Amino acid sequence: MAETRRGKVVLAYSGGLDTSVMVPWIQEKYNMDVVTFTVDLGCTGDMEKIRQKALKTGAVDAVTQDARNLFVDCFVFPALAAGALYEGKYPLATALGRPLIAKLMVDAARAHNATAVAHGCTGKGNDQVRFDVTFQTLAPDLKIIAPVREWKMSRDQALEYAAKHDIPVEATVKSPYSLDMNLFGRSCEAGVLEDPWTEPPEEAFGWTTSPESAPDSPAYVTIEFESGRPVGLDGKAMDGVPLIEALNAVGGEHGVGRIDHVENRLVGIKSRELYEAPAAVILHMAHRELESLCLSKQAQRFKTIVAQEYADLVYNGLWFSGFHQDLAAFVASSQRFVSGQVRMKLFKGQATVAGRKSDNSLYSKKLATYETGDQFDHEAAKGFIRLWGLGQQTQANIQLLKDGRGFTLPGIAGTGGETGKA
Repeated sequence: MAETRRGKVVLAYSGGLDTSVMVPWIQEKYNMDVVTFTVDLGCTGDMEKIRQKALKTGAVDAVTQDARNLFVDCFVFPALAAGALYEGKYPLATALGRPLIAKLMVDAARAHNATAVAHGCTGKGNDQVRFDVTFQTLAPDLKIIAPVREWKMSRDQALEYAAKHDIPVEATVKSPYSLDMNLFGRSCEAGVLEDPWTEPPEEAFGWTTSPESAPDSPAYVTIEFESGRPVGLDGKAMDGVPLIEALNAVGGEHGVGRIDHVENRLVGIKSRELYEAPAAVILHMAHRELESLCLSKQAQRFKTIVAQEYADLVYNGLWFSGFHQDLAAFVASSQRFVSGQVRMKLFKGQATVAGRKSDNSLYSKKLATYETGDQFDHEAAKGFIRLWGLGQQTQANIQLLKDGRGFTLPGIAGTGGETGKA
């Protein structure tokens, strides 16, 4: 009798304890062959070493892919152009990486004729949603396996399982923190950080110098943008990956990019997250300042609404949605004239704008100056003011003064009567 053919599952694999244990666990639990899939979005480590470990652990194949350029060009820079900061603070580094990894896993599943995909996310975090929703959207036929949501193994139990199955585990002291990182940012949670009153200890940081220990002299960097995308640094044309790496290095040296955030998770809880994102902080501030030159007042104000919606959409795992396409179309249109240079000052943990210029700038010195050469029509201001205040004046004469109460200050009692009468 012919042996039943085993199915295949593509597993998101980092080479750490949990994902290493998942290889034999899935084989035993689901009777499936495991193809590991490791994506380099920056900070991944030795990809060949990870691949070899997966094969020694029992994977039938171990696929690795360098997706750093794809990550920056198609995920990071579009979110930057949108001004997407979750709750005004988090640059969404991890949240931007997950839909890309999930998409590439679907591609790998098709290439290997797999019938399932698997990841190592917990049942409490946001990443499970980002992975699962992307899988459901792009490949609803694929089964989703999430071992950590099923097995409920402690670290000690996972170590015992690894030893039983001859899985090599590096002898390292367990960090009290849960870490995740890619080119655009590093996140840190758990341990003492779970108390929002506790100041983050220096040991929790890995990319940035303490502002108190940062150099006593500032550093200046000039970033070139074309249509809302960074294209150069300090007068030198530069692709996205090396540009971000350079800003991470100089920003981190000067203590820039530390973010302490109590955020609202998608699953309904608040969590305290520590982020380090020097390049992201610098680029977001520089881009916003260039927009202040190049966007009209109406576009700039409306874009703040779009930025919030865009950030929520990314955070909530809805990258592959029609709504995202709609927002992206507006963002792309709004960035047509957002080209120019921004000079940033990095000093003792702070990134501040030192200068900005653009050939598309709507700022006119001839209209703004109070010195010789002023071309603003001061006489026209009188007529403008009369028309601007006409509606308020009309309401005051017909309603507010007629009822005898006069004008009141909101929230302050006793300001009626004659107060404010003309």
